Amino acid sequence: MKKFVTILTILMFALTIGAQDNRLQQHFSPERFEADLQQFITKEAKLSQEEADKFFPLYKEMQEKQRALFERQRELAKVKPNDEKGCLKVLKESDDIDLELKRIQKRYHLHFLDLMPASKVYDILQAEMRFHRHMMRSWSRPTNTNFWQHPRRNFQK
Repeated sequence: MKKFVTILTILMFALTIGAQDNRLQQHFSPERFEADLQQFITKEAKLSQEEADKFFPLYKEMQEKQRALFERQRELAKVKPNDEKGCLKVLKESDDIDLELKRIQKRYHLHFLDLMPASKVYDILQAEMRFHRHMMRSWSRPTNTNFWQHPRRNFQK
């Protein structure tokens, strides 16, 4: 009986450590995400170091402005208003936020075009979309911990 309890205790301990290890591997790191995004865009759009040094500070500035608006949209979506007037107000505010997001995007795209040719900007935007699509897919597969080095991943255009 003592052997059984000892083995059971060791087994439970091992399972607990394994579960904690999986949670640590699945932890989201904004810094790593940002670094992976920059690396992916730089590689896929074939940016020179000079182009990347000019582009990414401006890109980060755009993202920070958009992030505040995304947060506001999330707040609006959390609770459904109780009456028609409240629902109408939320719908209008959400539409205004969508329009402001597009204005910001357009303004920064014009800034990007001041830095580099349209074909490079196009490649950057396509690479960004591919990166986000692949990241969303990888998040739906929690056992895959090293997404970028996976031998079957193919980032062909």
